[in-house]
Amino acid sequence: MTNVGMAAATLPYPDRFYAGAAYAGFSASSPGNVDSLKSSSLGLSDDTTLLLYGLYKQATVGPCNVPKPWSWNVIDLAKWTSWNQLGRMDSMEAMRLFIRTLEEEDPSWWSKAQEQDKELVVAVELNGEDKVDDEMPVVEAPPASNGLSKLNGVFNTTEVEEVAEGVRAIPVYNEWVLPTVTGRRPSARYQHAAEVVNNKLYVIGGNHNGRYLNDVQFLDLKTLEWSKVEKVPQSPLSEQQKQLSSWFPPCAGHSLIRWGTKLLAVAGHSKEPVDTVTVRAFDTHTMTWTILDVHGKTPIARGGQSVTLVGSTLVMFGGEDSKRRLMNDLNILDLETLTWKAVDTSGTRPSPRSDHVAAAHGDRYLFLFGGGSHSSCYNDLYVLDLDSMEWSQAQTGGTVPSPCAGHAGATIGNSLYIIGGGDNKSGISDTLVLNMDTLVWSVVATVKGRAAVASEGLSVVVVEDSLLAFGGYNGHFNNQVYVFRTFPAEKVQSKILESSAAAAAAVSAATAVAGPSPPAHSSLVNGKSSSSSPDTQETVVEPKEVSETVQDSMAVELPTEESEVTREKLALALKVNEELQAATVAAQAECAKLQNELAAYQFSSSELEQELHSVRQQLAAEQSRSFRLEVDVAELRKKLQSMETLQKELDLLQRQKAASDEAAVQAVQKQQSTGVWSWLAGNPLDAKGDED
Repeated sequence: MTNVGMAAATLPYPDRFYAGAAYAGFSASSPGNVDSLKSSSLGLSDDTTLLLYGLYKQATVGPCNVPKPWSWNVIDLAKWTSWNQLGRMDSMEAMRLFIRTLEEEDPSWWSKAQEQDKELVVAVELNGEDKVDDEMPVVEAPPASNGLSKLNGVFNTTEVEEVAEGVRAIPVYNEWVLPTVTGRRPSARYQHAAEVVNNKLYVIGGNHNGRYLNDVQFLDLKTLEWSKVEKVPQSPLSEQQKQLSSWFPPCAGHSLIRWGTKLLAVAGHSKEPVDTVTVRAFDTHTMTWTILDVHGKTPIARGGQSVTLVGSTLVMFGGEDSKRRLMNDLNILDLETLTWKAVDTSGTRPSPRSDHVAAAHGDRYLFLFGGGSHSSCYNDLYVLDLDSMEWSQAQTGGTVPSPCAGHAGATIGNSLYIIGGGDNKSGISDTLVLNMDTLVWSVVATVKGRAAVASEGLSVVVVEDSLLAFGGYNGHFNNQVYVFRTFPAEKVQSKILESSAAAAAAVSAATAVAGPSPPAHSSLVNGKSSSSSPDTQETVVEPKEVSETVQDSMAVELPTEESEVTREKLALALKVNEELQAATVAAQAECAKLQNELAAYQFSSSELEQELHSVRQQLAAEQSRSFRLEVDVAELRKKLQSMETLQKELDLLQRQKAASDEAAVQAVQKQQSTGVWSWLAGNPLDAKGDED
């Protein structure tokens, strides 16, 4: 193998494949366009060109599943045939065959690519992982060198004092956008960790299709260019020093915390068998790793936990150990003494879980949201009082999020942003924000389609007023950077002051406070004298100084007697304002009272409805019983009528029997009477009978 071939061979797959594809003319901007192949300059035959096309499609998209084109379209039919004939060829096999074919046709392609100073940008597209959502806005940040800003394709040549660079140059607010980045992007992944140090977004480790990663990549947030941190050769070290300075092992599900100029990687799932949590420190100056020598009761090794920086301590909650046992313990690492401590908490503790989000609020409270077990996801919110170490489950208002796990969280001021995650069915497309003071949820953005921000295992970091999301898994592994710029409070205020009505009101307020116009050649602005034109008698009030003028109005020394009137008016206005505030408080109290009464009435109504329902059930039962009794009475009436008929028949039979008995008695009596008189009369018949 030549030196050129050996140099190219040092590139691992799929990087080597994408380098060759870029040299041959394939790129993310024109994927699969056979006309983009530089067949004229490379001297490739039509058969080889079509073969490379088919292998490229097989490697980046997969087996051909598009309909066969019409036969009259010869080029499309040839492209389809070249792709379709590869059948179910594996993606990696297609990559290797692509490079082998390219090297057979052009063995020195690598040196030519370097001589031509080609940018071999490796956009990892394995199994469609690098597909950009068509509905996601793509924003191109302006070059930092020319001082021009580009918005919707139009360059703004207005001179400004400070040229926005990188993320700050994105003009879109409250919407996830996909900026244009350069350099070799990291491989697609999820369950990684990310953090910002010195205006650089560091991405460490992660999981790609079950393979743990241990690389360190960073994105320069000014130039939006990716770079990879290479391992620094070290001088001979002792065995103990080697153990404490070993490179970060392949890991996923770990947490990354910024501590000064160092990044602390805490816990995580790794192929290396460990019993307890390991804390590693990455020095962003020397680009080296060290293992912190911690003390105390070190927690059990785990991944999917939450680690939150509170003051000079790390608060770790929950996670899943190597035996897939979920935990809900709380452990604290003091970064000054490097001592672990297991904390016993009280109150309503969250159930065991992993892949949740935790955030600190005012160094006093720890907010914990969501997460999941092996069978379900949660959308509950818990608050831990770090002074009393007592848990409580918070009752929230607004648009409550769906149950989710694997989401990311970030805080800006008193707002906790929740991005991505899933519920074992689909990704969460809403970006929600929780006001940690009022405990009210709201939706600030919604992405469409299978955007990378609607993924599980993504990372989100805060850069000034912006959120940066990277990676994740939503059916495909992602390696894209998305930016979400929020409206800073000071910008909202400045926009209010920039409006004509607000400016007029501000000037009027300032004028009322400052009193009448001072003499010519001077104006009183914020308690300071400033010169003006001799022909001008107006008070000049800078818009940016209006708020300071109003705030400091009581401290301004107002001249002339008319200022007393102004003070009286101001005092009257303040008194009216106080009365209005008191009335507002009273109205709010009355409203709260009415709400309580309404709640009581609703509760009483509910009880009455339940009682009415019970009475209705009893009435229905009585009606059913009454109906049955009526049926029984009807049957008894029928039986009674039958008995009356039988009684009549019995009486008739009795009368007939009596008459029959009477007739029989009379017949006997008559017969007896006839026989006596015949004997007395000497009936000859009887006498004859006697003689015989």
